Parts: sequence; structure tokens; C-alpha cells
Amino acid sequence: MMNVLKNRMLKGVVTRHFDRDLNIQVESMGLELKELIHKKFGRSLHIREVDTGSCGACESELISANNPIYDLQRFGVSFVASPRHADALLVIGPLSKNMVIALKKTYEAMPEPKFVITLGDCALDGGIFKGSYYVKDAVKEILPVVLHIPGCPPKPLDILNALLGFLGR
Repeated sequence: MMNVLKNRMLKGVVTRHFDRDLNIQVESMGLELKELIHKKFGRSLHIREVDTGSCGACESELISANNPIYDLQRFGVSFVASPRHADALLVIGPLSKNMVIALKKTYEAMPEPKFVITLGDCALDGGIFKGSYYVKDAVKEILPVVLHIPGCPPKPLDILNALLGFLGR
């Protein structure tokens, strides 16, 4: 008990309250997304994520989208380990040359119907890494991209909003 009090005195408050308006907004958008996913797929939307050489920022935001505040999984968005179970391929980062074959093989392993989403400015056209000796073309030059989520990195609400817009079409 003394250690807890001592740490509290030394470190101060290390947690914070989050905005209740954000919670209401996430809940509202999430329920709409859940309804759209159920209408289109009759089950959850399964996404296989492939990092083709990112700096980690988009990956961090994607992880945040699955934390207890946003929790995309409760709205029917599941990330799967195998492309054979995926409906969508989510590509993060500039397409490095050593990932081209792996990305194509992942896409080919997915069952039909399938679609590709790019997350972040680097996945669109290489972003700040564009023109680098080790960055290949944009992902859309290799695979048929149907949705791009812009940002460097896009926030969890941007991800949620983009999925809502795409599935609502």
C-alpha cells in the first residue's frame, strides 16, 4: 500500500477521463456501422491487415481503433490472421519492394468477393517515402483499391467514418 501511495505522489495522475461526447459519437457511428455490416455481410466484416513498410503511426491508430474507447470489434469489424478468412485487405504503409509479392499473394489467397482498403497517406502513393529507392508504386497500381482512408496517420474516428461512408454507398 505504501508503494502505491509513493508512486502516486511521485508520478501524479497518469490516467485521464475521456470526452463523453466522443463516447456518444462513437456509439452512434458504431451502431450505424454495425447495421450496415450486418446488412451487407450477414455477419462481421473480416479484415486482414498487411503492413508493407509503415513507420508505425497508422498501425498505432488502428490499434487505438480497437481499444476500449472505440472497440471496433463490438460493431462487427474483426481483424483476422489469415487472408482466407478475410473480406477486405487493409494495407498500411508505403509499398516496399520486398512486400510486393507478399501483398499479391495475400490478395490472391482471399476468397471472393474481396476488396482492398489503403490506410494512411503512405499507402496511397508512398507519402513522405515516395521516390525512395526501396518504395515501389502506389498500392492502387498493384491491387484494385476501392477505399482510401487519408491521413498521416488517420485517427480512429476517421477510420470509423470512412468505413461508414464506404459501406453506406
